[in-house]
Amino acid sequence: MLTSSQNVPVFLIDPLILELINKNFEQVKNASHGSASECKFFCVPRDFTAFALQYHLWKNEESWFRIAENMGFQCLKFESKDPRLDGIDSLSGTDIPLHYICTLASHAVHLVVFHERSGNYLWHGHLRLKGHIDRKFVPFRKLQFGRYPGAFDRPELQQVTIDGLEVLIPKDPMHFLEEIPHSRFIECRYKEARAFFQQYLDDNTVEAMAFRKSAKELMQLAAKTLKKLGVRFWLSSGTCLGWYRQCGIIPYSKDVDLGIFIQDYKSDIISAFQDAGLPLKHKFGKVEDSLELSFQGKDDVKLDIFFFYEETDYMWNGGTQAKTGKKFKYLFPKFTLCWTEFVDMKVRVPCETIEYIEANYGKTWKVPVRTWDWKRSPHNVQPNGVWPISEWDEVIQLY
Repeated sequence: MLTSSQNVPVFLIDPLILELINKNFEQVKNASHGSASECKFFCVPRDFTAFALQYHLWKNEESWFRIAENMGFQCLKFESKDPRLDGIDSLSGTDIPLHYICTLASHAVHLVVFHERSGNYLWHGHLRLKGHIDRKFVPFRKLQFGRYPGAFDRPELQQVTIDGLEVLIPKDPMHFLEEIPHSRFIECRYKEARAFFQQYLDDNTVEAMAFRKSAKELMQLAAKTLKKLGVRFWLSSGTCLGWYRQCGIIPYSKDVDLGIFIQDYKSDIISAFQDAGLPLKHKFGKVEDSLELSFQGKDDVKLDIFFFYEETDYMWNGGTQAKTGKKFKYLFPKFTLCWTEFVDMKVRVPCETIEYIEANYGKTWKVPVRTWDWKRSPHNVQPNGVWPISEWDEVIQLY
Protein backbone atom coordinates (compact mmCIF):
# COMPACT_ATOMS: atom_id res chain seq x y z
CA MET A 1 0.00 0.00 0.00
CA LEU A 2 2.80 2.36 0.96
CA THR A 3 4.92 1.80 -2.14
CA SER A 4 2.03 1.91 -4.59
CA SER A 5 0.45 5.04 -3.08
CA GLN A 6 3.82 6.82 -3.00
CA ASN A 7 5.03 5.50 -6.38
CA VAL A 8 8.09 3.88 -4.87
CA PRO A 9 9.61 1.86 -7.75
CA VAL A 10 10.24 -1.50 -6.08
CA PHE A 11 10.43 -5.09 -7.30
CA LEU A 12 10.64 -8.31 -5.33
CA ILE A 13 14.13 -9.82 -4.97
CA ASP A 14 13.59 -12.00 -1.92
CA PRO A 15 15.40 -15.30 -2.69
CA LEU A 16 13.04 -17.49 -0.68
CA ILE A 17 9.86 -16.10 -2.26
CA LEU A 18 11.34 -15.85 -5.76
CA GLU A 19 12.29 -19.53 -5.55
CA LEU A 20 8.74 -20.45 -4.54
CA ILE A 21 7.36 -18.30 -7.36
CA ASN A 22 9.76 -19.91 -9.81
CA LYS A 23 8.62 -23.40 -8.79
CA ASN A 24 4.95 -22.46 -9.19
CA PHE A 25 5.38 -20.11 -12.14
CA GLU A 26 2.40 -21.28 -14.16
CA GLN A 27 0.08 -20.91 -11.20
CA VAL A 28 1.43 -17.41 -10.44
CA LYS A 29 1.05 -16.24 -14.04
CA ASN A 30 -2.60 -17.25 -14.07
CA ALA A 31 -3.57 -15.69 -10.74
CA SER A 32 -5.74 -12.61 -10.96
CA HIS A 33 -5.55 -9.47 -8.84
CA GLY A 34 -7.40 -9.50 -5.55
CA SER A 35 -8.61 -13.08 -5.93
CA ALA A 36 -9.05 -14.33 -2.41
CA SER A 37 -6.74 -17.28 -2.02
CA GLU A 38 -4.79 -18.64 0.90
CA CYS A 39 -1.45 -16.93 1.59
CA LYS A 40 1.04 -19.34 0.01
CA PHE A 41 4.07 -17.19 -0.69
CA PHE A 42 4.27 -14.17 1.59
CA CYS A 43 3.26 -16.20 4.65
CA VAL A 44 6.25 -18.54 4.56
CA PRO A 45 8.09 -18.08 7.90
CA ARG A 46 11.17 -15.83 7.61
CA ASP A 47 12.66 -12.72 9.25
CA PHE A 48 12.75 -10.41 6.24
CA THR A 49 11.27 -9.73 2.85
CA ALA A 50 13.70 -8.11 0.41
CA PHE A 51 12.71 -5.68 -2.32
CA ALA A 52 14.90 -3.74 -4.72
CA LEU A 53 14.26 -0.01 -4.96
CA GLN A 54 15.22 1.48 -8.34
CA TYR A 55 16.74 4.75 -7.26
CA HIS A 56 16.91 6.37 -10.70
CA LEU A 57 13.10 6.09 -11.03
CA TRP A 58 12.36 7.46 -7.58
CA LYS A 59 10.90 10.92 -7.20
CA ASN A 60 9.72 11.60 -3.66
CA GLU A 61 12.19 10.13 -1.22
CA GLU A 62 11.65 12.53 1.68
CA SER A 63 7.85 12.39 1.93
CA TRP A 64 7.92 8.59 1.65
CA PHE A 65 9.92 8.21 4.86
CA ARG A 66 7.56 10.45 6.84
CA ILE A 67 4.44 8.66 5.56
CA ALA A 68 5.97 5.28 6.42
CA GLU A 69 6.48 6.38 10.01
CA ASN A 70 2.92 7.76 10.18
CA MET A 71 1.65 4.34 9.08
CA GLY A 72 3.45 2.75 12.03
CA PHE A 73 6.63 1.55 10.31
CA GLN A 74 9.91 1.96 12.15
CA CYS A 75 12.59 2.59 9.55
CA LEU A 76 16.37 2.76 9.48
CA LYS A 77 18.19 4.43 6.60
CA PHE A 78 21.76 3.54 5.62
CA GLU A 79 23.72 5.99 3.51
CA SER A 80 27.22 6.22 2.15
CA LYS A 81 29.40 8.11 -0.33
CA ASP A 82 28.53 7.64 -3.99
CA PRO A 83 31.33 5.49 -5.48
CA ARG A 84 30.39 6.59 -9.00
CA LEU A 85 31.82 10.01 -8.17
CA ASP A 86 35.12 8.73 -6.81
CA GLY A 87 36.57 8.63 -10.27
CA ILE A 88 35.94 12.35 -10.64
CA ASP A 89 38.23 14.36 -8.39
CA SER A 90 35.98 17.24 -7.51
CA LEU A 91 32.74 15.38 -6.95
CA SER A 92 33.28 12.77 -4.29
CA GLY A 93 31.52 13.26 -1.00
CA THR A 94 27.84 13.09 -1.98
CA ASP A 95 25.86 10.69 0.22
CA ILE A 96 23.36 8.35 -1.41
CA PRO A 97 20.86 6.00 0.28
CA LEU A 98 21.97 2.36 0.13
CA HIS A 99 19.49 0.43 2.28
CA TYR A 100 16.26 0.93 4.21
CA ILE A 101 15.00 -1.52 6.79
CA CYS A 102 11.42 -1.02 7.94
CA THR A 103 9.68 -3.05 10.61
CA LEU A 104 5.98 -3.36 11.33
CA ALA A 105 4.52 -5.84 13.80
CA SER A 106 7.21 -8.52 13.99
CA HIS A 107 8.27 -8.53 10.33
CA ALA A 108 10.96 -6.50 8.60
CA VAL A 109 11.14 -5.34 4.99
CA HIS A 110 14.60 -4.79 3.55
CA LEU A 111 14.67 -2.25 0.71
CA VAL A 112 17.93 -2.68 -1.17
CA VAL A 113 18.57 0.51 -3.15
CA PHE A 114 19.72 -0.36 -6.70
CA HIS A 115 21.68 2.39 -8.46
CA GLU A 116 22.40 2.57 -12.18
CA ARG A 117 26.05 2.28 -13.22
CA SER A 118 27.62 2.92 -16.60
CA GLY A 119 27.72 -0.41 -18.38
CA ASN A 120 23.94 -0.64 -18.02
CA TYR A 121 23.85 -2.69 -14.82
CA LEU A 122 22.47 -2.19 -11.32
CA TRP A 123 24.62 -1.86 -8.22
CA HIS A 124 23.85 -1.93 -4.49
CA GLY A 125 26.12 -0.90 -1.64
CA HIS A 126 27.49 -2.52 1.48
CA LEU A 127 25.25 -2.29 4.56
CA ARG A 128 27.60 -1.02 7.27
CA LEU A 129 26.41 -0.87 10.86
CA LYS A 130 27.75 2.40 12.22
CA GLY A 131 28.29 2.96 15.92
CA HIS A 132 24.95 4.53 16.85
CA ILE A 133 22.77 1.85 15.26
CA ASP A 134 20.76 -0.45 17.53
CA ARG A 135 22.19 -3.90 16.79
CA LYS A 136 18.97 -5.49 18.06
CA PHE A 137 16.67 -3.59 15.66
CA VAL A 138 16.52 -6.68 13.41
CA PRO A 139 18.67 -9.85 13.11
CA PHE A 140 21.11 -8.12 10.74
CA ARG A 141 23.18 -11.27 10.25
CA LYS A 142 20.27 -12.94 8.49
CA LEU A 143 20.03 -10.29 5.77
CA GLN A 144 20.45 -11.73 2.28
CA PHE A 145 21.78 -8.53 0.71
CA GLY A 146 24.33 -5.98 1.86
CA ARG A 147 27.09 -8.09 3.38
CA TYR A 148 29.13 -6.60 0.55
CA PRO A 149 28.31 -4.48 -2.51
CA GLY A 150 26.65 -6.33 -5.40
CA ALA A 151 26.12 -5.96 -9.14
CA PHE A 152 23.28 -7.36 -11.24
CA ASP A 153 22.22 -7.35 -14.87
CA ARG A 154 19.34 -4.95 -15.27
CA PRO A 155 16.35 -7.32 -15.17
CA GLU A 156 13.28 -7.00 -17.31
CA LEU A 157 10.33 -6.89 -14.93
CA GLN A 158 6.82 -8.29 -15.05
CA GLN A 159 3.79 -7.69 -12.91
CA VAL A 160 2.25 -10.70 -11.19
CA THR A 161 -0.33 -11.28 -8.49
CA ILE A 162 1.02 -13.04 -5.43
CA ASP A 163 -1.36 -13.93 -2.61
CA GLY A 164 -3.77 -11.33 -4.02
CA LEU A 165 -1.12 -8.55 -4.09
CA GLU A 166 0.21 -7.02 -7.29
CA VAL A 167 4.01 -7.06 -7.32
CA LEU A 168 6.77 -6.63 -9.86
CA ILE A 169 9.29 -9.44 -10.14
CA PRO A 170 12.18 -10.15 -12.56
CA LYS A 171 10.82 -11.67 -15.77
CA ASP A 172 13.44 -14.42 -15.46
CA PRO A 173 13.42 -15.16 -11.70
CA MET A 174 15.84 -18.07 -12.17
CA HIS A 175 18.52 -15.87 -13.76
CA PHE A 176 18.21 -13.34 -10.94
CA LEU A 177 18.44 -16.09 -8.31
CA GLU A 178 21.57 -17.50 -9.99
CA GLU A 179 23.20 -14.07 -9.92
CA ILE A 180 22.80 -13.57 -6.14
CA PRO A 181 25.61 -15.84 -4.87
CA HIS A 182 28.04 -14.42 -7.47
CA SER A 183 27.06 -10.77 -7.20
CA ARG A 184 29.89 -9.45 -5.01
CA PHE A 185 31.33 -6.21 -6.42
CA ILE A 186 34.63 -4.45 -5.81
CA GLU A 187 35.46 -0.88 -6.82
CA CYS A 188 38.60 0.05 -8.63
CA ARG A 189 41.01 1.90 -6.32
CA TYR A 190 40.55 5.48 -7.50
CA LYS A 191 42.59 7.05 -4.72
CA GLU A 192 45.60 4.82 -5.37
CA ALA A 193 45.24 5.33 -9.14
CA ARG A 194 45.44 9.09 -8.63
CA ALA A 195 48.57 8.68 -6.52
CA PHE A 196 50.05 6.43 -9.23
CA PHE A 197 49.53 9.12 -11.88
CA GLN A 198 51.06 11.76 -9.65
CA GLN A 199 54.19 9.64 -9.51
CA TYR A 200 54.20 8.33 -13.09
CA LEU A 201 52.57 10.73 -15.49
CA ASP A 202 49.80 9.39 -17.66
CA ASP A 203 50.72 8.69 -21.27
CA ASN A 204 48.46 10.89 -23.36
CA THR A 205 50.29 10.58 -26.67
CA VAL A 206 48.18 10.00 -29.78
CA GLU A 207 49.42 6.38 -29.92
CA ALA A 208 48.49 5.69 -26.29
CA MET A 209 45.01 7.17 -26.71
CA ALA A 210 44.48 5.15 -29.91
CA PHE A 211 45.60 1.93 -28.20
CA ARG A 212 43.27 2.49 -25.23
CA LYS A 213 40.35 3.08 -27.55
CA SER A 214 41.09 -0.07 -29.61
CA ALA A 215 41.69 -2.17 -26.48
CA LYS A 216 38.39 -0.98 -24.98
CA GLU A 217 36.47 -1.84 -28.17
CA LEU A 218 38.18 -5.24 -28.33
CA MET A 219 37.28 -5.96 -24.71
CA GLN A 220 33.67 -4.97 -25.25
CA LEU A 221 33.48 -7.24 -28.31
CA ALA A 222 35.08 -10.13 -26.40
CA ALA A 223 32.70 -9.66 -23.45
CA LYS A 224 29.69 -9.66 -25.76
CA THR A 225 30.91 -12.79 -27.57
CA LEU A 226 31.60 -14.72 -24.35
CA LYS A 227 28.33 -13.61 -22.78
CA LYS A 228 26.42 -15.00 -25.76
CA LEU A 229 28.21 -18.33 -25.25
CA GLY A 230 27.50 -18.24 -21.50
CA VAL A 231 31.24 -18.40 -20.69
CA ARG A 232 32.43 -16.45 -17.65
CA PHE A 233 35.80 -14.72 -17.90
CA TRP A 234 37.91 -12.32 -15.86
CA LEU A 235 40.58 -9.69 -16.44
CA SER A 236 43.97 -11.36 -16.20
CA SER A 237 47.68 -10.47 -16.47
CA GLY A 238 48.41 -6.92 -17.63
CA THR A 239 44.73 -6.04 -18.09
CA CYS A 240 44.04 -6.95 -14.45
CA LEU A 241 47.13 -5.02 -13.30
CA GLY A 242 45.97 -1.94 -15.24
CA TRP A 243 42.54 -2.09 -13.58
CA TYR A 244 43.95 -2.56 -10.08
CA ARG A 245 46.88 -0.17 -10.26
CA GLN A 246 45.58 2.68 -12.37
CA CYS A 247 41.85 2.04 -13.02
CA GLY A 248 42.58 1.87 -16.73
CA ILE A 249 44.34 0.19 -19.61
CA ILE A 250 48.16 0.15 -19.55
CA PRO A 251 48.95 1.98 -22.80
CA TYR A 252 52.16 0.11 -23.64
CA SER A 253 50.69 -3.38 -23.03
CA LYS A 254 49.77 -4.10 -26.67
CA ASP A 255 47.07 -6.67 -25.89
CA VAL A 256 43.99 -7.56 -23.83
CA ASP A 257 44.33 -10.50 -21.43
CA LEU A 258 41.39 -12.57 -20.20
CA GLY A 259 41.23 -15.69 -18.02
CA ILE A 260 38.68 -18.52 -18.31
CA PHE A 261 38.37 -21.65 -16.15
CA ILE A 262 38.99 -24.72 -18.31
CA GLN A 263 35.70 -26.25 -17.11
CA ASP A 264 33.92 -23.32 -18.80
CA TYR A 265 35.61 -24.00 -22.16
CA LYS A 266 33.22 -24.53 -25.09
CA SER A 267 34.28 -26.04 -28.39
CA ASP A 268 32.64 -23.21 -30.36
CA ILE A 269 34.66 -20.40 -28.70
CA ILE A 270 37.02 -20.12 -31.69
CA SER A 271 34.27 -19.99 -34.30
CA ALA A 272 32.27 -17.49 -32.20
CA PHE A 273 35.26 -15.09 -32.10
CA GLN A 274 35.93 -15.55 -35.81
CA ASP A 275 32.25 -14.79 -36.55
CA ALA A 276 32.67 -11.62 -34.48
CA GLY A 277 35.49 -10.54 -36.80
CA LEU A 278 38.44 -11.73 -34.69
CA PRO A 279 40.54 -14.30 -36.56
CA LEU A 280 42.53 -16.89 -34.59
CA LYS A 281 46.21 -15.94 -34.39
CA HIS A 282 47.47 -18.96 -32.49
CA LYS A 283 46.24 -21.90 -30.48
CA PHE A 284 48.70 -23.51 -28.05
CA GLY A 285 48.15 -26.57 -25.89
CA LYS A 286 44.98 -28.63 -25.70
CA VAL A 287 41.91 -28.73 -23.47
CA GLU A 288 43.54 -31.25 -21.11
CA ASP A 289 46.72 -29.21 -20.76
CA SER A 290 47.97 -25.60 -21.10
CA LEU A 291 45.34 -24.29 -23.54
CA GLU A 292 45.72 -20.69 -24.69
CA LEU A 293 44.12 -18.84 -27.59
CA SER A 294 45.10 -15.60 -29.24
CA PHE A 295 42.87 -13.60 -31.60
CA GLN A 296 43.78 -10.69 -33.84
CA GLY A 297 41.82 -7.52 -33.15
CA LYS A 298 41.98 -4.45 -35.32
CA ASP A 299 44.87 -1.93 -35.23
CA ASP A 300 47.30 -4.67 -34.22
CA VAL A 301 45.76 -5.16 -30.76
CA LYS A 302 45.46 -8.83 -29.87
CA LEU A 303 43.21 -10.68 -27.48
CA ASP A 304 44.90 -13.38 -25.40
CA ILE A 305 42.74 -15.91 -23.57
CA PHE A 306 44.43 -18.03 -20.90
CA PHE A 307 42.67 -21.12 -19.60
CA PHE A 308 43.11 -21.88 -15.90
CA TYR A 309 43.38 -25.35 -14.34
CA GLU A 310 42.62 -26.09 -10.70
CA GLU A 311 44.76 -28.31 -8.46
CA THR A 312 44.18 -29.10 -4.77
CA ASP A 313 45.85 -25.99 -3.42
CA TYR A 314 46.59 -23.72 -6.38
CA MET A 315 45.47 -22.74 -9.87
CA TRP A 316 47.65 -22.43 -12.96
CA ASN A 317 47.69 -21.53 -16.62
CA GLY A 318 50.14 -22.68 -19.26
CA GLY A 319 52.44 -21.12 -21.82
CA THR A 320 54.10 -22.62 -24.91
CA GLN A 321 57.14 -21.41 -26.85
CA ALA A 322 56.30 -22.06 -30.50
CA LYS A 323 59.81 -22.53 -31.88
CA THR A 324 61.08 -24.98 -29.22
CA GLY A 325 57.89 -26.63 -27.94
CA LYS A 326 58.91 -25.70 -24.38
CA LYS A 327 56.08 -25.55 -21.87
CA PHE A 328 55.70 -23.12 -18.98
CA LYS A 329 53.36 -23.05 -16.03
CA TYR A 330 52.18 -19.95 -14.11
CA LEU A 331 50.99 -20.68 -10.55
CA PHE A 332 48.36 -18.65 -8.69
CA PRO A 333 46.89 -19.00 -5.21
CA LYS A 334 43.24 -20.12 -5.39
CA PHE A 335 40.81 -17.28 -6.06
CA THR A 336 37.12 -16.56 -6.53
CA LEU A 337 35.49 -14.08 -8.91
CA CYS A 338 33.94 -10.68 -8.19
CA TRP A 339 32.39 -8.02 -10.41
CA THR A 340 33.94 -4.63 -11.00
CA GLU A 341 33.51 -1.78 -13.46
CA PHE A 342 36.16 -1.29 -16.12
CA VAL A 343 36.01 0.76 -19.34
CA ASP A 344 32.25 1.28 -18.81
CA MET A 345 31.56 -2.44 -18.45
CA LYS A 346 30.61 -4.82 -15.68
CA VAL A 347 33.41 -7.41 -15.78
CA ARG A 348 34.87 -10.01 -13.43
CA VAL A 349 38.20 -9.87 -11.63
CA PRO A 350 39.74 -12.16 -9.00
CA CYS A 351 38.27 -11.09 -5.63
CA GLU A 352 41.65 -11.83 -4.06
CA THR A 353 43.19 -9.31 -6.44
CA ILE A 354 46.34 -8.40 -4.57
CA GLU A 355 47.38 -12.06 -4.12
CA TYR A 356 46.69 -12.70 -7.81
CA ILE A 357 48.75 -9.70 -8.94
CA GLU A 358 51.62 -10.35 -6.55
CA ALA A 359 51.81 -13.97 -7.75
CA ASN A 360 52.25 -12.66 -11.29
CA TYR A 361 54.24 -9.44 -10.77
CA GLY A 362 55.84 -9.75 -7.32
CA LYS A 363 55.76 -7.11 -4.58
CA THR A 364 57.00 -4.35 -6.91
CA TRP A 365 53.87 -4.40 -9.12
CA LYS A 366 53.30 -0.69 -8.43
CA VAL A 367 56.36 0.23 -10.54
CA PRO A 368 55.68 0.25 -14.30
CA VAL A 369 57.87 -2.18 -16.30
CA ARG A 370 57.96 -1.64 -20.06
CA THR A 371 60.10 -4.60 -21.09
CA TRP A 372 58.50 -7.90 -20.22
CA ASP A 373 59.53 -11.42 -21.21
CA TRP A 374 56.63 -13.83 -20.65
CA LYS A 375 59.07 -16.75 -20.18
CA ARG A 376 61.23 -15.07 -17.51
CA SER A 377 59.68 -11.93 -16.06
CA PRO A 378 56.63 -13.32 -14.21
CA HIS A 379 57.32 -14.28 -10.59
CA ASN A 380 55.16 -17.37 -10.84
CA VAL A 381 56.60 -18.97 -13.98
CA GLN A 382 58.00 -22.51 -13.91
CA PRO A 383 59.38 -24.72 -16.69
CA ASN A 384 56.86 -27.46 -17.42
CA GLY A 385 58.65 -29.85 -19.79
CA VAL A 386 58.44 -29.95 -23.59
CA TRP A 387 55.62 -30.99 -25.93
CA PRO A 388 56.48 -34.27 -27.72
CA ILE A 389 57.25 -33.53 -31.38
CA SER A 390 54.51 -35.98 -32.43
CA GLU A 391 51.95 -33.60 -30.86
CA TRP A 392 53.25 -30.33 -32.29
CA ASP A 393 50.70 -30.22 -35.10
CA GLU A 394 47.94 -30.30 -32.50
CA VAL A 395 49.44 -28.19 -29.70
CA ILE A 396 51.31 -25.50 -31.67
CA GLN A 397 49.01 -23.95 -34.25
CA LEU A 398 50.05 -20.61 -35.75
CA TYR A 399 47.91 -18.73 -38.26
